[in-house]
Amino acid sequence: MLIVGTHSAVEQKALRRRLERKRRVDNDFVIHTVFVRSFEDTLNELRVNANLQAVVIRNGFPLRSQDCRLATSHWGLEGLDAEIEAVPESERGPMLGSLIAQLRPELDRYLVTHDNVEEIAAHTGKTFKRIFFREEDCDELYPSIMRGVAQRYDTPFFFAVRDHAKLPVSNFHALPVSRGKSIRNLNWIGDFGEFYGRDLFSAETSATSGGLDSLLEPVGPLKRAQENAARAFGAKRSFFVTNGTSTTNKIVVQALASPGDVVLIDRNCHKSHHYGLALAGARVEYLDPYPLNDYSIYGGVPLRELKRTLLAYKRAGTLDRVRVLLLTNSTFDGIVYKPEHVMMECLAIAPHLTFLWDEAWFAFAYSHPTYRQRAAMKSAAKLSAMLEDSDYAARYDAFSAEVNVEAWKDDERILNTRLLADPSKARVRVYATQSTHKTLTALRQGSMIHIWDQEFNEKTEEAFNEAYMTHTSTSPSYPILTSLDVARRQVEMEGYRLVKRKLELAMRLREQLSRNPLLKKHFRVLGVDDLVPREYVESNAESCFDENAGWSNFETAWRTDEFALDPTHVTLDISATGISGDTFKHKLMDEHEIQINKTSRNTVLFIVNIGNTRSDVAHLIEVLVKIARETDDKLRDLSTIERGIHDKRVRSLTQEQPPLPNLSAFHPAFRAMNSALGTRDGDIRSAFSLSLDNANCEYLPLTEVEGAIAGGRELVSASLVTPYPPGSPILVWGQLISPAILQYLRALDVREIHGYQPERGLRVFRKKTLTRVLDAQKSSPEHGGGA
Repeated sequence: MLIVGTHSAVEQKALRRRLERKRRVDNDFVIHTVFVRSFEDTLNELRVNANLQAVVIRNGFPLRSQDCRLATSHWGLEGLDAEIEAVPESERGPMLGSLIAQLRPELDRYLVTHDNVEEIAAHTGKTFKRIFFREEDCDELYPSIMRGVAQRYDTPFFFAVRDHAKLPVSNFHALPVSRGKSIRNLNWIGDFGEFYGRDLFSAETSATSGGLDSLLEPVGPLKRAQENAARAFGAKRSFFVTNGTSTTNKIVVQALASPGDVVLIDRNCHKSHHYGLALAGARVEYLDPYPLNDYSIYGGVPLRELKRTLLAYKRAGTLDRVRVLLLTNSTFDGIVYKPEHVMMECLAIAPHLTFLWDEAWFAFAYSHPTYRQRAAMKSAAKLSAMLEDSDYAARYDAFSAEVNVEAWKDDERILNTRLLADPSKARVRVYATQSTHKTLTALRQGSMIHIWDQEFNEKTEEAFNEAYMTHTSTSPSYPILTSLDVARRQVEMEGYRLVKRKLELAMRLREQLSRNPLLKKHFRVLGVDDLVPREYVESNAESCFDENAGWSNFETAWRTDEFALDPTHVTLDISATGISGDTFKHKLMDEHEIQINKTSRNTVLFIVNIGNTRSDVAHLIEVLVKIARETDDKLRDLSTIERGIHDKRVRSLTQEQPPLPNLSAFHPAFRAMNSALGTRDGDIRSAFSLSLDNANCEYLPLTEVEGAIAGGRELVSASLVTPYPPGSPILVWGQLISPAILQYLRALDVREIHGYQPERGLRVFRKKTLTRVLDAQKSSPEHGGGA
């Protein structure tokens, strides 16, 4: 517990004794006190002390520290000094409480003051859990602190399942594994029970048999667990999902998109979104992210491209059909959007728009103030508050006077203007899907949906519930659900410490890779300047951390830049070794027991997670040094011919990367009728449905595909072709196969490509199928171009 106030050493000792006397034998927690004397000391302690759980602010303390200056740059709070200086001493306590709520919202905050507590409570009630009058004994402060910690520690569903496992239940329902009786003391699967342990099976039971809550209709501990998750992740509503983020994506897409609605989506998003859109019947407008051709990596979709697309629909008179914008935040490679700015400017053009942020790799973000500012839920909350603020209304009036009706006729001017949304029209409707199991402590397939939707009850709740019922198992895994409950607890109790530590580990790894002469010879860590084009880097930061600036580059870049790079995603250029990414990946696992997820032709990605240790980092560095030495030894012994072969391989990996293909186009059979007006959405459900009948499709080997395209035939994909990892399609149903896509497909060296069978070739629509669809369109023009 952090106590802020001008306490002498004697007073501190007396206060500690008072707290010790208040402790009862049945208390679950022990309080350890940390005292600070000033505003500056408090902020510095909050930054370095990751074990804090509560803060007690005793009004009447100085602004400045006797020992250190206010490290505002570490929090991204440049310019705060002058604002603090202007605050009277009597108001420092409430202001400090508000700042703590912004930086470390998981901490319980209490104020002890000799001022007018009634008035303070009326103005800052949301900031503090309790406000106490100093002259009173504050007997309730200690139990309030204990209760606040207990509330965050409480994992209602995990506790309920654990207690259920202790009961002497005889089960006569359809789950023989329940209680483990179909495993224990039997002959042939005892090793299964020994491996997983008794408790796993003792906790298994049927959701419909009583004693525990139901995921599909929660009313007890599971309902409270999801409410706690909403609190922890800054959402209005949160839902647990036990079949992974692939399912959360389908749920939300189906809830938000109806047949005929247009969804704008990053073409590099996860394959599950494409399946969800096909099921929902939405028309899809694919957006091209910026390409990093040298490394075969896609970035994000620039805000300018988003605005250009919305303006095209506005000019076509069909903006009302555009219902959802779907983007990935962050990407597999750690490229992160600035959701607040994206949503603000898009709402300025389309105030009815709903946003779906795929945050599969960003579940940890809410635990750290720098990451949190780019999390979807935090951005939604900030945007909501801004649109309701009277000062913003005045800013908007001034903006609308300058950017008038005539200005809106000039697309180029609108593209170059920082737009503001009309507070009288814009509604904040934001959804985030989260792979909790990818970056927090949860079992595989443990995911969550977080919602900040101002119209959820009126417009979406029923549709959401139906979609949730459609895709959610009636027999969800209790171990997965309890792990989600526990992951939430860890976020609130020690999330800041864990994320802070993983950042430090990532910087240690980056530092070693960048400084060691042998490693530098064969490997290169890709930095901000490699992965985010200069036009999107307002801060001009080239790296996240250096000895002179410390973390200030990281803080500044994440506050200002259109795209930021998560430094815990460490991408290593390995082209100098002459080894391809996929081969390198298997070498790491087969020879050195190091697992990684993603590669490209010339890079490998190391994701530093909250479970990593310094020993893990040391092992990775040791292995990379060993591979570098092996490479040196091998090169030393090469003959002239062998050296030429090696150099050619290196040149191929460094200079002969095939350009990343943009979305080609949908075939006219699946294209929008108004494509001539600048919109290019397609009906992927019709293409998907047609592809289910083998009579409509044929397989063509790549050599025949090349010849057919060269001969003028329009080849149209009848499958979703997805290299895995990362799981982002290069072809979708109904898309024209271009030479660039074919070239890229040939260059892929990953072993798993869903939707493509090398021995059979690409699955494409037959000519007669496409002709039949086009003929049907001519006879039914009101169909709008669908098949």
